[in-house]
Amino acid sequence: MDQNILMNLMLVVPIIIMLVAMTLSQKKKNKKEQELRNSIKIGDEVTTIGGIVGTVVSIKDETFVIKSQSEHIKVKKWSVAAVNKSE
Repeated sequence: MDQNILMNLMLVVPIIIMLVAMTLSQKKKNKKEQELRNSIKIGDEVTTIGGIVGTVVSIKDETFVIKSQSEHIKVKKWSVAAVNKSE
C-alpha cells in the first residue's frame, strides 16, 4: 500500500512541478508583452503580428493609429509584435 502511494507521488510531483514552471514562465512573458505595449509612444515604429510596419501617430485606450507609407491604419494594442523606440 505504501509503495503504491510512493510510486504515484513519484509520477505526480514532477508533473505538478512542470505545470507550475510553465505557468510562471507564461505569466512572466505576458507581463513583459503588456509592459512593451503600454510603453508605446507617438513616433515609435511598431510591427504588428500581421507584419504591418508603421509609425505611431495617435494613441487611444486600447487602440492606436499607425502611418504606413501614406496610409493611416487603426490597430489594437494587442496586435503589436515589436516596437522600435524613437529617440
